[in-house]
Amino acid sequence: MDLLRGAYSTASDDDDDNENGASNRQSLGHSSLKRHKPDNSFSFTQPERRAAAYPSTRHYSSMPRLNQPSDSQFPRQAPAPGRYVSKRERALLGSATRIPDANSNTPATTASPVLGSISDSNLPHHITSSLRHQAGGHSQVGRICERLTVGLHGHTKAINAIHWSPNHAHLLASASMDHTICIWNVWSGDQKKARVLSFHNAAVKDVKWSLQGCSVLSCGYDGSSRLTDIEKGIETQVFQEDQVVGVVKFHPDNSNLFLSGGAKGRLRLWDIRSGKVVHEYIRSLGPILDVEFAINGKQFISSSDVSGTNVSENSIIVWDVLRQVPLSNQVYVEAYTCPCVRFHPFNPFFVAQSNGNYIAIFSSSPPFKLDKYRRYEGHGVSGFPIKCNFSLDGQKLASGSSDGSIYFYNYGSSELVRKLKAYETACVDVAFHPTMPNVIASCSWNGDVSVFE
Repeated sequence: MDLLRGAYSTASDDDDDNENGASNRQSLGHSSLKRHKPDNSFSFTQPERRAAAYPSTRHYSSMPRLNQPSDSQFPRQAPAPGRYVSKRERALLGSATRIPDANSNTPATTASPVLGSISDSNLPHHITSSLRHQAGGHSQVGRICERLTVGLHGHTKAINAIHWSPNHAHLLASASMDHTICIWNVWSGDQKKARVLSFHNAAVKDVKWSLQGCSVLSCGYDGSSRLTDIEKGIETQVFQEDQVVGVVKFHPDNSNLFLSGGAKGRLRLWDIRSGKVVHEYIRSLGPILDVEFAINGKQFISSSDVSGTNVSENSIIVWDVLRQVPLSNQVYVEAYTCPCVRFHPFNPFFVAQSNGNYIAIFSSSPPFKLDKYRRYEGHGVSGFPIKCNFSLDGQKLASGSSDGSIYFYNYGSSELVRKLKAYETACVDVAFHPTMPNVIASCSWNGDVSVFE
């Protein structure tokens, strides 16, 4: 009994017993000590994803407000089950900030800083009216952007990618080499930087909004893809890989699936529900530069760096999603890599941004031939990860450029329509607004984000 008493009578910081009380218990000839039930009020289970999707853009005016998160919503690290934890330890656990492990698949539970509102309640009237008007099915072909309306500053290093939220069209995400992702409330009258996501331990290469527009998927040099709930500001899932992950892309028809490509040439199709790889597309490839799903979701295109291999093969590959086999691997035989590939929103064509300082055009049906008579020329790539994108109506193609300008081309004639000077350094990415055709966002190699109308 003395041995048992000695084993369970370890002094703790919250013992109320003094020396007199201890001597009184000894005089009683028995122990009144009980093992304290461990404080295990916090759960380490994976946070549940939002069950209900936000309304589509056609009901933008009735979209529910996004609430600001409170500190009580964020789980903290729990003590090991079965071990007694003193008051002092509980206080330290409650105030400590958990640092995510780069090699761990456990999501970080620390919330991102709340700098501003992600609600649309503080937008100017003309923006709110325009969003509702366009989302109500009244969109028209927009004019080419002419002037800078919003400048967003906050990143300290180069920005690799930007993406508009599809359903909350006042929100824009940017991924930077400074290890962070910024969520911008673009037209807010107050603080425009609403969230700063710092869950990655290295530079962030790509960011994409989920199809419901309430979460972002990001990837980077820490060898992971991470899903983050923007409303709560917490990371919900981590998809760890054995390579630097350079690009991610959601499946157009199934929001639970996304494709990732990395520096070791591995292409993987992930299922968010299970957190596991559904398909892996294996071929001796260089680093994956970009991926793009076809409109029907049955095929996708990958672009890889083939500078150390046979340049006549594998630069651009068209894949069958379900059969995991390439439909063609001799699409582009020029001696250039392509940092960006994009499908036309309606027509059976896709384009590839080439390091030869032009954008090539290909048929998206077999045999996936290169159009030898048309290309989009005038801008520069010069080794930067320059991206391009089609307008909502598919009539215009916009491209960044190494000279800091945005180039607008007529899709049908491939003629240069307008050149818009945006930065002194390279303009890396351009993104047309999902509902307002006369608005385009861009980002630069010096860390700036701009919105033009």
